[in-house]
Amino acid sequence: MINKEKSNSFGSEAIPSTGTGSNLEMAASPEAGPRDAHPYVQTAIEKPEAAQRIEQQVVNDGSPSSPVDREPPTDETIVAIKQAMIELPDHGPDDTKSTVPVAMEKIDIVEAIGQQADADESSTPSVEPVARTNEVVPPIAVEPVSAKRPKSFFGERPDPIIEMAPRVLRYRTRRNLLFFGAGAVAAVAGAGALLPQATLGRLGVRRNINARGKEWLLNKALRIDDDVAEALYSRNRMVPTYTKSQITPIKNNYNGATPDPGYISGWNLTLEGLASGLRISLDIRKLVNRFAMREQITRFVCVEGWSAIAWWAGLRFDDLLRAYSPKSQAKWALVESSVNLDASGNPDPYFASIDLATACHPQTLLVTHHNGQPLTVEHGAPLRLLVPVKLGLKNVKAVTRITYSAEEPRDYWTQYGYSSYDGI
Repeated sequence: MINKEKSNSFGSEAIPSTGTGSNLEMAASPEAGPRDAHPYVQTAIEKPEAAQRIEQQVVNDGSPSSPVDREPPTDETIVAIKQAMIELPDHGPDDTKSTVPVAMEKIDIVEAIGQQADADESSTPSVEPVARTNEVVPPIAVEPVSAKRPKSFFGERPDPIIEMAPRVLRYRTRRNLLFFGAGAVAAVAGAGALLPQATLGRLGVRRNINARGKEWLLNKALRIDDDVAEALYSRNRMVPTYTKSQITPIKNNYNGATPDPGYISGWNLTLEGLASGLRISLDIRKLVNRFAMREQITRFVCVEGWSAIAWWAGLRFDDLLRAYSPKSQAKWALVESSVNLDASGNPDPYFASIDLATACHPQTLLVTHHNGQPLTVEHGAPLRLLVPVKLGLKNVKAVTRITYSAEEPRDYWTQYGYSSYDGI
């Protein structure tokens, strides 16, 4: 009778033949009490409120209105839900109703809920599960900006961005304004001083500036760039040197006519203003044999606007100064050429002044050779002055005399209004 009731109550749908669910049921069901010998199917009633809540939660999780990043229920989740359903509080020892059909009904409900959730999830093809990772996603996507590189070495490059504090910018702006104003006032005053006296009178300026005063003002204005250059460039500043492959032809730039080479046979270099008080005369052989020869390839820059890269060789001016010391108060050297001619071929001695600091410069030479050969008449044979840090008009050809003095001596081109510094 008991077996018949069990068979009629459970049926083929109530007890599955295989599967994890039935095993879990049997393992989780409590031991039967003294009045639990005859369970009935009618007593297999689940707490409907708990099942409905779980079903509603699963339906909501799988609904299309759920967030796109919600994961679909997995097998592990369903097993956990089943386990929770099985472990719900059972009836006490006084309850004569069996709990086995109740647990089986719980499993069927959970499986039906899982199938419904899978069906709902598959009906939404546009929603894809999102894998959760430990990476932190930035709130804003920033596209990298790559700077364009110039196509070649000479290609145009972007202007650099310079940031400056507003306080510093205001200070510099004020300072620049003051400097500009002072320069403008000085320019107006200088230009006004050069105006004719009648014009100055109409402007209310009563002071008479004579020709000598105007000349002094012009000379001072002309000297400004020399003063700045002399202050900025030290005596040890070196000009660039070049290779023999970069040598270019150099012009014969005698101011007048090229001298006749007859003077070379009787040529001598005279030194005056020495510490010994003597006048020394040296021929080219003594110079070449006594002093070490130095070579250099430098750029020769002419005041007319052209330049050339030339290969020179000779003795350092500084070596000559050490061998024949000038008097202690000497600061200048007057370098002369008595063989220079004017445009008509008449004698026109040429002379230039250089300070002793320039004479002691490592690149200042008394040249005897050009391009590996003795100097020709066109380039100042047998000895010429080479000062790469000065313009070409300071590079005297065919030097015949050097005189040392404490005061700045006269210069050939200063009498025509040129500067006496002529640095580059």
